[in-house]
Amino acid sequence: MNVRKRAAMVGLGHQATSDHLPGLAQCHLAELAAVCDVDAGRVDAVADAHRVPGFTDLEQLLEEARPDFVIVAVPHHVGQPIVSACAEAGVHVMKEKPFATDPHEAAELAALCDKAGIELMVTVQRRFHPVYPAALALLDRIGTPYLVEGRYTFHRPDPAAGWRGRAKLAGGGCLADMGYHLIDLLIWYLGLPDHILADTSTAAVPGAEYDAEDTALVHLAYDRGLYGSLLVSRSAGPKTERLAITGPHGTLAVERGTARLLDPGGQVIESLLREPAWPCPPAVQIDRFCRVLDGTAPNPSGPAEHLPHTAFLAAAYASAATNRPADPKEFLA
Repeated sequence: MNVRKRAAMVGLGHQATSDHLPGLAQCHLAELAAVCDVDAGRVDAVADAHRVPGFTDLEQLLEEARPDFVIVAVPHHVGQPIVSACAEAGVHVMKEKPFATDPHEAAELAALCDKAGIELMVTVQRRFHPVYPAALALLDRIGTPYLVEGRYTFHRPDPAAGWRGRAKLAGGGCLADMGYHLIDLLIWYLGLPDHILADTSTAAVPGAEYDAEDTALVHLAYDRGLYGSLLVSRSAGPKTERLAITGPHGTLAVERGTARLLDPGGQVIESLLREPAWPCPPAVQIDRFCRVLDGTAPNPSGPAEHLPHTAFLAAAYASAATNRPADPKEFLA
């Protein structure tokens, strides 16, 4: 009989209460051992609800609760010191995206995890959803891709609210936050582009003071003859999530929980559908992380896999600031 891994939840905001804590409740290989947040009232409420110890001090949690791993869901700018404290204690980490706020931080975190001998997995749920790996297997059917189009949009009433409206705290706006999932799919399926030309906007809330973009348009070019764009917005509805890759023999279109193979005229040849489309993927990822820690499964979302993501983001923001194309490979740490 396998002994369940002891997990601690660090950060008790919406991501924790809506995804990770329900996910832990559905896990086969992990159980909640403790919770932590800087808000004492929130800690008391969640700890009481789940009948586990609650802490406002991470080092105290690591010393007293002695978890096997922590799940980190905190504002982007405080992620690094939390990972550092866990590494010093020899505790493994599952971290909400993004992996880091810039390439320098990404390189430091990767080196830190390697030196401490801990595993770190970034929570990009699509890598653990069965439709997305299956869609990748269909990519050869379209021939050599020459066009890629991505869109991830929804309407948030106040995209400037809180720390997410401050680029220094968030490491960027919608592109670094929700757009990280689209960037992950792009790099996973097609690799890191050779050239990026980006524009960003903070015009969705007139009169509001915020500098983390609510909308971003990123043009992409690969030296092998593949071109395209990504549109990301947390202010423009309707809610849409799609990545379409086109080659001479058709298009592979991947949406939330579905994938379709289309012929050159746009007719569906083959489709994959999961129902329900999104059944608690955090549980799947948490159990996978437990298998990584047991040495029975590889880590598909570790630090090395996410260095290109931070380079992509750094190039996009550099391009938006200079109005010139940028090579993301120059930002690889």
